[in-house]
Amino acid sequence: MEKILANALGQDVSKLAAQEKRLLLSRLLGRFAHEVRNPLSSLDIHLQLLEEDLQEAPAKVRDQTAGRLEIMRGELHRLENIVKHFLSLAGPSSLDLHPVEVARVVGYVGELLRPEADARGVEMVVKCANELPPVAADAAQLTQALVNLVINAIQAVEQRGRVEISARHDERNGVLILGVRDTGPGLPTDKLAVIFEPFFTTKAEGSGLGLWIVQQIITAHGGAVEASNSPDGGAVFTVHLPLPKKENRSG
Repeated sequence: MEKILANALGQDVSKLAAQEKRLLLSRLLGRFAHEVRNPLSSLDIHLQLLEEDLQEAPAKVRDQTAGRLEIMRGELHRLENIVKHFLSLAGPSSLDLHPVEVARVVGYVGELLRPEADARGVEMVVKCANELPPVAADAAQLTQALVNLVINAIQAVEQRGRVEISARHDERNGVLILGVRDTGPGLPTDKLAVIFEPFFTTKAEGSGLGLWIVQQIITAHGGAVEASNSPDGGAVFTVHLPLPKKENRSG
């Protein structure tokens, strides 16, 4: 984090207190979000124009492009939510909470990232328990958190590897548990305590913000995310989301 701040600010920040560093980081992310918002708005406008132009195209062309346009619209919406999340770091964060069917989120993320997994020769497996209860969540932010975890897993796995996304209900503890497991090399045991720190990364081209954003989103939902290594090899990320407590009613 110190290196990023020093490069951005052009000054030594090593002597600043941790709270001051985090404040500077929040301001930098806010500045970044404002810079990104303008081109995103332009992309949104041009995507609308493209959709209008395609209305005059032959039916075959419209059918071929419908799915791709839907993905583009969904990804643009996700980027807009990332910007909103960065902007919220400079002020009070807010969630748009609604009952969310987690199985639908897991299924969407699996299908969204399956082409990326296929291109890398990675098997994508989705396992959702039956009749999962809905969770009070911001669907867009929860999707973003899961996307970050799955992308991280795909990038960690070598050819002929495997990434598994799962969801189950821990009724005893009143939580819904999401898991992302991979067959990669696993996580450095001496780095498990800092893996969610901003700008921490083991990848040459990584930004180090992906897992930090995951933690911010899950914590805002009142949940927790943990990183560990599987005894069989590979990394495991586990998300615990609290479920609404049932009211006890007496007759």
